[in-house]
Amino acid sequence: MAIVSSIMAVIMAFLILFVRMKAAKKPTNAKKIILPPLFMSTGSLMFLDPLFRVTKAELLEAIVLGAFFSIFLIKTSKFEIRDNHIYLKRSKAFVWILVGLIVIRLALKSYLGRTIDYHQLSGMFYLLAFAMIVPWRVAMYVSYKRLERQLKYNPTVRLT
Repeated sequence: MAIVSSIMAVIMAFLILFVRMKAAKKPTNAKKIILPPLFMSTGSLMFLDPLFRVTKAELLEAIVLGAFFSIFLIKTSKFEIRDNHIYLKRSKAFVWILVGLIVIRLALKSYLGRTIDYHQLSGMFYLLAFAMIVPWRVAMYVSYKRLERQLKYNPTVRLT
């Protein structure tokens, strides 16, 4: 089961890279920034099953580590104004950061899987991912809104 979930994590990482590269070709909007964490939040339903519940210490560890990892995503997610639309800038660093995060995730899973139950570990990694995506998307939203205001008050601005 651990091997299958690790393979799925790698597949998801490549899917994220593909989506990110494709998204940089089209203008973005607030909905595209806000919806992913909302959709992901449905995963919290796993905690209705007692097998997936984590201790307070595990909860804190997952949230702190997720928030820490979000810093790297925030630093590599920038917007630009092109043709009076807001686009997500492509970043080569984002690819390497995502690859690094997946390697760290697999290493942590392998190490922690020896001492923490598989279900609890799944809950922890969900919390880590959620604690990573929420600050990242909030920062993206704030940055997007700043550029949107700039466009509103000066629609002829062209920053590239």
